[in-house]
Amino acid sequence: MTKTFAEEVVEFNRNLHYSGNLPDDFQVLNPYLDNPETMIVMERFYHKYYNDFNNRKFLIGINPSRHGAGVTGVPFTDTKRLESVCGIKMESAHTHEVSSIFMYDVIEQYGGAENFYQDVYINSPFPLAIVRKSKGSWINANYYDDKELFSDVKNFMIDCLKKHIILNIDISEVFVLGKKNADFISKLNNQANLFEKMTVLEHPRYIQQYKSKEKQWYIDKYIVKIKTP
Repeated sequence: MTKTFAEEVVEFNRNLHYSGNLPDDFQVLNPYLDNPETMIVMERFYHKYYNDFNNRKFLIGINPSRHGAGVTGVPFTDTKRLESVCGIKMESAHTHEVSSIFMYDVIEQYGGAENFYQDVYINSPFPLAIVRKSKGSWINANYYDDKELFSDVKNFMIDCLKKHIILNIDISEVFVLGKKNADFISKLNNQANLFEKMTVLEHPRYIQQYKSKEKQWYIDKYIVKIKTP
């Protein structure tokens, strides 16, 4: 019996582990190991929205933030929207994440979470949170922030993208969030020949922080691009 999309994603997340090299002052956080409830709410989310065999479009982020998927296990979803939109309450954590606000505005105008998630799968080439030490404390980091870091994680990212593809992803066009992210995904794509076409969309954090007055224009852009056959 073939596994559903949900079962495949849950299995991927259950087995997620990075054991490769990292430069000094960088760490990888695995929410599924750090908080047992993350695994529970993540499973509930995917069984609620992905318990089917649909072919989906792929939105590719950078890597999870500590306050979004780094806690909930669900990309671009903080605990506020996990509860208020998806109806899944997380008891052990309470997070607010800037990118999640924009993404759920898109989801609402797309037609709601059920309609959006039956068409779209979101994840990242590096699906675990990365932090770096700065002035004695740990802050969010992106996989491309450091040349050595990218070199260390590159093969792991290609492997993760290949595992996402076999979930039943439409590889004819994928949507990459963030222009700098797209530059690096292009390098991976050139090496591994993963996707036929890459369409770049501005990253939700960038829109929320710097383009909030034009937010509706970006929401419309997301929806038009994703819904275009």
